[in-house]
Amino acid sequence: MRPLEELLRLSKNIRAIGFDDAPFQKERGSSVNISGIICANTHFEGMLWGEATKDGVDATHVLINMLKNSKFYPQIHVVLTDGIAIGGFNIIDLPLLSADLQRPCIAIMRKLPDLERIDKALHVFSDYQERKKLLEDAGKIYKHDKLYFQVAGCSPMTAEKVIDKLIAQGNVPEVLRLAHLIGAAVKTGQSTNRA
Repeated sequence: MRPLEELLRLSKNIRAIGFDDAPFQKERGSSVNISGIICANTHFEGMLWGEATKDGVDATHVLINMLKNSKFYPQIHVVLTDGIAIGGFNIIDLPLLSADLQRPCIAIMRKLPDLERIDKALHVFSDYQERKKLLEDAGKIYKHDKLYFQVAGCSPMTAEKVIDKLIAQGNVPEVLRLAHLIGAAVKTGQSTNRA
């Protein structure tokens, strides 16, 4: 598979998958659905649907299994996630996700996270130290235009160029915009306007 840098240099299509959690119940331990949308640049090509646990510890492995067990896996160049957690505080191990999938992984955030507030919220978990380490292992938070991101598996500069290429409208990569809209529609019967 060609590296992202080469695809960008040659102006080739970048096939990305974007993962976002669908609306979920507040109860800890309840099921959280995950929408995975595949696009070539900004053109929709396919969808995956999975399930993780609210505030659980299975997010990373669920995402790995969703993608690896799909027909899309060999075609995917980069993985995007909406934030660094699924279903509350089910934190994604970004370096492990990238290493296991052998693809660059970029966690996208619409606003700079309040790390102090998050740290305080994590204290309710008996495995606080492990969750805190997952947040730290995700690495530095970079600012890009109106977004923030963390990255594993490629340079921040490459990640920025990929983000630019994957945005069709608004400020969010299309794979995440669609993952949000479709996840909301499947769970509630209609898409929401925040994407």
